[in-house]
Amino acid sequence: MSTTTTQRIGVWPFFRYRDCPAAIRFLTETLGFEAGIVAEGTEPGTVVHAELRWPAGGGIMLGSTAPSNEHLGSPPGTGAVYLVTDEPDELYARARAAGANIVREIQDMDYGSREFAVRDPEGVYWSFGTYAGSF
Repeated sequence: MSTTTTQRIGVWPFFRYRDCPAAIRFLTETLGFEAGIVAEGTEPGTVVHAELRWPAGGGIMLGSTAPSNEHLGSPPGTGAVYLVTDEPDELYARARAAGANIVREIQDMDYGSREFAVRDPEGVYWSFGTYAGSF
């Protein structure tokens, strides 16, 4: 699933996690993100900054919670992201086999997309489907 190319990414959703190393493992091993930069923090088990690439294009940033970044206002485990995939059934099967919290079963939508959704171990909502947008 690796598609390592240099591309300019103009939108980076960002998330904070209580256990960022575990989130990175879940997102890469279960959902199929590819780890880019992972800068560990000075405290054991923390991540100052990480970038994960989505094979179909784009990426996310994430890091561990810390008092110095609580000004961002979002508690850990919040947020929702929709990701485009050409293989929703394969991804769904991998997520189910890994024991992911499936919150919306795979289904064909009336607008032509095939989709499903999971929550990660800290509660972030991840939706996957074939609909790639209209522009």
